[in-house]
Amino acid sequence: MADDNRAQTWRELARTYTRVSAALESALQQSHAVSANDFEILSALTSTDGGYLRMQRLADATGLPLSTTSRLVSRLETVGLLARYVCPDDRRGVFTQITPDGRRMQKAAARTFGRTLDQELA
Repeated sequence: MADDNRAQTWRELARTYTRVSAALESALQQSHAVSANDFEILSALTSTDGGYLRMQRLADATGLPLSTTSRLVSRLETVGLLARYVCPDDRRGVFTQITPDGRRMQKAAARTFGRTLDQELA
């Protein structure tokens, strides 16, 4: 019986996660033309001193695979929300830094994210 309750709780949690994730994705896309993963990258960079991280640390901070992180960073760099540069001490290292436009986008999107999260979890 305990296993049945645990499995039911897991299914409810999974359904809630799917519903809330879809609502966040939709709200961020409609209001700011960014995905939830874009928002996670911008938020991870905003929360650091200096607004920059090495690519691997950024991937770790967001929980996204490095290949996905790299693809998203490239796209966000193209639209001016991020910049990449080579580490001056280790030419193999690449840093990603949030731009002023990226900070403004993250701040606006954070309001949408919070409002949507509140609505969906109410």
